[in-house]
Amino acid sequence: MRARFTVSDIATAALEIVDRDGLSGLSMRSLAGSLGTGPMTLYNYVRDRGELEELVAEAVITEVKVPVKSDNWCSDVRAIALAMWETLRRHPNAIPLVLTRRTVSASSYLAADRLIAALTRAGLDAEDLLASFRAVLGLVMGSAQAELAGPLAGPGRDREQVAVAARIGRLAGEEHPHIAALSQVSQQSTAAADFERGLNILLVGIESLGSGQRPALD
Repeated sequence: MRARFTVSDIATAALEIVDRDGLSGLSMRSLAGSLGTGPMTLYNYVRDRGELEELVAEAVITEVKVPVKSDNWCSDVRAIALAMWETLRRHPNAIPLVLTRRTVSASSYLAADRLIAALTRAGLDAEDLLASFRAVLGLVMGSAQAELAGPLAGPGRDREQVAVAARIGRLAGEEHPHIAALSQVSQQSTAAADFERGLNILLVGIESLGSGQRPALD
């Protein structure tokens, strides 16, 4: 007998619920209702909620559109990191799952593998390659979490962040002048601009390592 659903059907429907209703809205019952079946039917496809959440995380990761390889490793790293970040921005409610759930399918490894391949072309040794890979992923995930996984998530998040920056500046006042000054800069920026600047700074450092310009560390 032909299966009524595929695992991909389950993952897509679950992600749609998370996007619309948040993680608290995802349950076997709500998913069954979305698919037009009974909750018990879903246990033929997933063992429990934990496995369902893994499918949601995987659905987000596999949505990343990996750009075509160019002849410039730096451009490729930038393009892949931006593609990852932009995908996470489309699914703010799912970010906690992407951060905490391990994905184990080969399809979910594509973007990460291409990122490593691009960094390899920078001329890094094995240890610096690993550190650079983790640094880029950390920037992507950390920026997404800071911007999207908190109370500021939503369509007006840049506007809300300007308001938060202004409030921080007022609270910092003369007692904490550096924070107050930086809050003024923050009010003129956006999450996208901040991410791209941070990524560029990181890439400059990676490029210097690849060219042998290693700073002395105490």
